[in-house]
Amino acid sequence: MPASISVEQTVQEWGNGLAVRITSPVAKAARFTRGLPIKVEVVEGGVFLRAAGAPKLTLAQKLKAFDPSLHGGEVMATGRVGAEVF
Repeated sequence: MPASISVEQTVQEWGNGLAVRITSPVAKAARFTRGLPIKVEVVEGGVFLRAAGAPKLTLAQKLKAFDPSLHGGEVMATGRVGAEVF
Protein backbone atom coordinates (compact mmCIF):
# COMPACT_ATOMS: atom_id res chain seq x y z
CA MET A 1 0.00 0.00 0.00
CA PRO A 2 1.40 3.43 -0.92
CA ALA A 3 2.32 6.01 1.65
CA SER A 4 -0.49 8.19 2.91
CA ILE A 5 -1.21 11.17 0.68
CA SER A 6 -3.10 14.18 1.96
CA VAL A 7 -4.14 17.18 -0.12
CA GLU A 8 -6.41 20.13 0.51
CA GLN A 9 -8.99 20.76 -2.18
CA THR A 10 -11.90 23.14 -2.64
CA VAL A 11 -15.41 21.95 -3.46
CA GLN A 12 -16.50 23.59 -6.73
CA GLU A 13 -19.82 23.92 -8.50
CA TRP A 14 -20.24 21.58 -11.47
CA GLY A 15 -23.55 21.95 -13.30
CA ASN A 16 -26.31 21.48 -10.73
CA GLY A 17 -24.00 19.58 -8.38
CA LEU A 18 -20.68 19.84 -6.60
CA ALA A 19 -17.31 18.36 -7.51
CA VAL A 20 -13.78 17.88 -6.23
CA ARG A 21 -10.97 17.21 -8.70
CA ILE A 22 -8.89 14.14 -7.90
CA THR A 23 -5.32 15.22 -8.59
CA SER A 24 -2.91 12.96 -10.45
CA PRO A 25 -0.80 11.96 -7.39
CA VAL A 26 -3.95 11.02 -5.46
CA ALA A 27 -5.42 9.12 -8.41
CA LYS A 28 -2.18 7.19 -8.91
CA ALA A 29 -1.90 6.33 -5.21
CA ALA A 30 -5.55 5.16 -5.16
CA ARG A 31 -5.10 3.36 -8.52
CA PHE A 32 -8.00 5.35 -9.99
CA THR A 33 -8.14 5.54 -13.79
CA ARG A 34 -10.51 7.11 -16.28
CA GLY A 35 -13.70 5.06 -16.57
CA LEU A 36 -13.26 3.31 -13.20
CA PRO A 37 -16.62 2.81 -11.51
CA ILE A 38 -16.52 4.01 -7.91
CA LYS A 39 -18.78 3.77 -4.89
CA VAL A 40 -19.36 6.98 -2.92
CA GLU A 41 -20.31 6.55 0.73
CA VAL A 42 -21.19 9.18 3.28
CA VAL A 43 -19.39 8.31 6.52
CA GLU A 44 -19.12 10.07 9.84
CA GLY A 45 -17.10 13.20 9.18
CA GLY A 46 -16.98 13.03 5.41
CA VAL A 47 -17.19 11.08 2.18
CA PHE A 48 -15.42 7.83 1.30
CA LEU A 49 -14.61 6.75 -2.30
CA ARG A 50 -13.68 3.22 -3.31
CA ALA A 51 -13.29 1.33 -6.56
CA ALA A 52 -16.42 -0.64 -7.47
CA GLY A 53 -15.23 -2.80 -10.35
CA ALA A 54 -13.08 -2.83 -13.43
CA PRO A 55 -12.73 0.27 -15.62
CA LYS A 56 -15.17 0.53 -18.50
CA LEU A 57 -13.46 0.47 -21.89
CA THR A 58 -13.66 3.46 -24.20
CA LEU A 59 -14.75 2.99 -27.82
CA ALA A 60 -11.11 3.40 -28.93
CA GLN A 61 -10.01 0.65 -26.51
CA LYS A 62 -12.80 -1.65 -27.71
CA LEU A 63 -11.88 -1.07 -31.36
CA LYS A 64 -8.20 -1.70 -30.62
CA ALA A 65 -9.11 -5.05 -28.99
CA PHE A 66 -11.38 -6.05 -31.90
CA ASP A 67 -10.06 -9.04 -33.85
CA PRO A 68 -11.85 -9.55 -37.19
CA SER A 69 -10.79 -13.20 -37.34
CA LEU A 70 -12.62 -13.86 -34.07
CA HIS A 71 -15.53 -11.43 -34.40
CA GLY A 72 -15.85 -10.83 -38.13
CA GLY A 73 -17.83 -12.62 -40.79
CA GLU A 74 -21.48 -12.99 -41.53
CA VAL A 75 -24.03 -12.87 -38.77
CA MET A 76 -26.10 -15.65 -40.34
CA ALA A 77 -24.32 -18.91 -41.08
CA THR A 78 -26.92 -19.90 -43.70
CA GLY A 79 -26.83 -18.99 -47.37
CA ARG A 80 -28.26 -15.87 -48.95
CA VAL A 81 -31.96 -15.29 -48.57
CA GLY A 82 -34.36 -12.54 -49.53
CA ALA A 83 -33.63 -9.57 -51.80
CA GLU A 84 -29.88 -10.24 -52.17
CA VAL A 85 -30.55 -13.49 -54.08
CA PHE A 86 -30.57 -12.77 -57.83
